[in-house]
Amino acid sequence: MSTEAAADLAARGLAVFPLPPGGRRPTGPWRTQCLTDPARVRELWRDGDNIGVGCRASHVVGLDLDVEGDGQAVLAALAARRGQPWPETLTVNTPSGGRHLYFAAPEGCTIGSFSGRRSPLGPGVDVRGPGLRTGGFLVGPGSVVGGKPYVMGRDVAMAPLPQWIADRLQAQH
Repeated sequence: MSTEAAADLAARGLAVFPLPPGGRRPTGPWRTQCLTDPARVRELWRDGDNIGVGCRASHVVGLDLDVEGDGQAVLAALAARRGQPWPETLTVNTPSGGRHLYFAAPEGCTIGSFSGRRSPLGPGVDVRGPGLRTGGFLVGPGSVVGGKPYVMGRDVAMAPLPQWIADRLQAQH
């Protein structure tokens, strides 16, 4: 039930907006539709809508670890080279076998969104940041695309964005 999933995310302080049922691309001005009040979500949400999480409105930096490009291995290798542990944070498992890692953005963060070869973290590690003007978004748990769900993989509090990741992303900004 996507309404309750969206309300739960809003209760965690994440700003959610509706995505079309079965879709992962917004159809309208999603940046102005972000909701953080669970009661308002329950009032306005149409059950079956997928869930978008606005990174700017949520103060989130999301790492989208794609299966293509082996994003999990790329991030693990980056962490190992810096002597850092795997970042433990709120994690969503995607239908393709990838993961979305949610991090609390540092105050005043203007890290943008990067994907593919443009990602400063490497291939397979897309970045969804608050950005300077608009910010990116992530598809939230409770969404279903191609008949397969996005599900909570690690249901813990969002960790602050690790400094070693922030430094690498800010250098590209």
